[in-house]
Amino acid sequence: MINDLKKDGEQRMHKTLESLEQGFAKVRTGRAHPSILNGVMVPYYGSDVPLNQVANVGVEDSRTLLVQPFERTMVSAIDKAIRESDLGLNPITADAIRVPLPALTAETRKDMQKVARAEAEHAKVALRNIRRDILGDVKALLKEKEISEDDERRAGDDVQKMTDKFVAEVDSRLAAKEAELMKV
Repeated sequence: MINDLKKDGEQRMHKTLESLEQGFAKVRTGRAHPSILNGVMVPYYGSDVPLNQVANVGVEDSRTLLVQPFERTMVSAIDKAIRESDLGLNPITADAIRVPLPALTAETRKDMQKVARAEAEHAKVALRNIRRDILGDVKALLKEKEISEDDERRAGDDVQKMTDKFVAEVDSRLAAKEAELMKV
């Protein structure tokens, strides 16, 4: 039973790390990457859909994204959606849409670093919540006398070690992202 709880907790912690990576993908570094536009939603026949469902997003050069709509009629809607997103990008529209990424200033880099740190802190909080849930379930098992106090103590130590391992992983990913942000 305890092993099932630990397995479930470890899977949830891995999902937290995946979520952290998705959060980091939104933090813009100096290079063009298609994942920057992942959160952009475009109105398409009455409903909002992700940009990658109505257009191909590729990298033209190191500082420019190329968005090629599947339908010519979508060009203005995609342009508007990119402008209104909170990414601070100004696309250039022709047959295809070119999205130049402005060079990051020192101040912008520091702001992006703050965003990355906030994402990492959210991930750590999520990991601690998962630990709390697992330990609560273990205590419930002890209360129902399904496990002994020694089993509970051992499970608590194992869960803490697992949590520490994942928190260290979050810290290492944050350090890598900060280094990538500060590289000119």
